[in-house]
Amino acid sequence: MRPNKCCADVQLSLIAHWKGATVLHKATPERLSAFSDGVFAILITVLVLELRPPEQPTFKALLQLWPTWLSYAVSYLFIAIVWVNHHYLMRYAMEVTPRLLWSNFAHLFSMSLLPFSTAWMAVSDLAPQPVAFYAAVFFLVNATYVLLIWELIDRTPHREVSLRVRKVMHFRSITTLCVFAAAAIVALRYPLLGLGLCIACLIVYLRPIRRARGTKNLVRLSGDCFAGQQQNI
Repeated sequence: MRPNKCCADVQLSLIAHWKGATVLHKATPERLSAFSDGVFAILITVLVLELRPPEQPTFKALLQLWPTWLSYAVSYLFIAIVWVNHHYLMRYAMEVTPRLLWSNFAHLFSMSLLPFSTAWMAVSDLAPQPVAFYAAVFFLVNATYVLLIWELIDRTPHREVSLRVRKVMHFRSITTLCVFAAAAIVALRYPLLGLGLCIACLIVYLRPIRRARGTKNLVRLSGDCFAGQQQNI
């Protein structure tokens, strides 16, 4: 009796260890989104730490720092827009694949260059080359966002993502990618115009593309049916 009990305890411990190892080693979309949210929060914190008050206690001295405030405002808006669109895009993730992991890391790496490019552009008072580099960072962020679209949208079955959503996402991402590239080139001669093109592209992303209601209900219904089958088993 005792050996059988011992064997049963060993089997239970092995099963528990196997289940625990599965949970610990299996990446989930929720963990990936949580990690990305933390990176975005850190970037905003680093961005605000670069702000310095004027040397003189006057509004005139404060207004003379307008390149710094403009650079900070545009970058803050950019991080907010990227986070919102990243949040809605990650809702299409059913599982975390290695391609999704590295595409997301590439996206976060490009975002990590934003505080540095913002500080350089602000210190230079919107000089051509820093503004061009700033636009190039926007281009890199958008390019890695296209990689996420390819991984999450193009690999998703057509019944879950409508053809209209696919077309809008592809058209918007490719168009803004070309505009960011043009802004980086234009900024070498006309920095304010190049920065203006970057701001214009941000307006396009103010409203993220959401999942259709029918698709959301279908996924929810499928999950309920699956849960019911598990309970019956």
